[in-house]
Amino acid sequence: MNKRIAIIGGGNLGTAIAQGLTKSGFIAPSHIIITKRNIETLKYLEQEGLKVSNDNKEAVSYADLVLMCVKPFQVNDVLKEIAGAMGEKHVLVSVVTGVSIEQISSGLSKKTPIVRAMPNTAIAIQESMTCISYEDISKEQLKYVEDMFNQLGEVVTIDEKLMDASTVLGACGIAYALRFIRAAIQGGIQIGFDAKTATLIAAQTTKGAAELLIQTGHHPEQEIDKVTTPKGCTIAGLNEMEHQGFSSSLIKGIVVSYQKIAKDL
Repeated sequence: MNKRIAIIGGGNLGTAIAQGLTKSGFIAPSHIIITKRNIETLKYLEQEGLKVSNDNKEAVSYADLVLMCVKPFQVNDVLKEIAGAMGEKHVLVSVVTGVSIEQISSGLSKKTPIVRAMPNTAIAIQESMTCISYEDISKEQLKYVEDMFNQLGEVVTIDEKLMDASTVLGACGIAYALRFIRAAIQGGIQIGFDAKTATLIAAQTTKGAAELLIQTGHHPEQEIDKVTTPKGCTIAGLNEMEHQGFSSSLIKGIVVSYQKIAKDL
């Protein structure tokens, strides 16, 4: 790819995206510039061939696509800083939680194609679930953004009104899945496994279950039915979990997380 990318905000997410894009071969390291006030912490990226800078305007001027990876409270200041450097050639991609396309657009002096993206922390290993929405963008520009995030996992396009919901299901969802795995590990230890073995079994089993759904497109119950024999141990365990509120507590947790986001905006 000949396009150049500026990543505004060299924190955990920004650096994970930069490394994922270069490791996948999507873009040459020299075609990425990443910014942070303290560039000393980005020296390792510079050694990998990426450009680093503490000047956001310089980064925008260098790039075709600008990826904004800052905290929500920093957005207005960053937009003021880069607005003058943004031109017709640019596409702005924001991974900032809770900041709408309209809010971003109002902070720019020129009409700019804008994409909102919500990845999750599995982006660090190129296994993110990324939801995107967009406004005033060409098919070619949108394809480039989709191709970019496809290097970092899976991508789905959604209505912007669902971006907060995608934060809960996709981004917060990592924590929910890990909490399930942690509980499974604890149960595994109680029935006789050491912690290392229990962790491997629980994590790989969860990974396999997810891949079954992704690759087959089946409903979870179709796969559950394959392992729930009459009077068997699987159905006994599932029924006990449901009696204790397993599904109900998970659903309630997702809804409460969503309500928290809606309340804070």
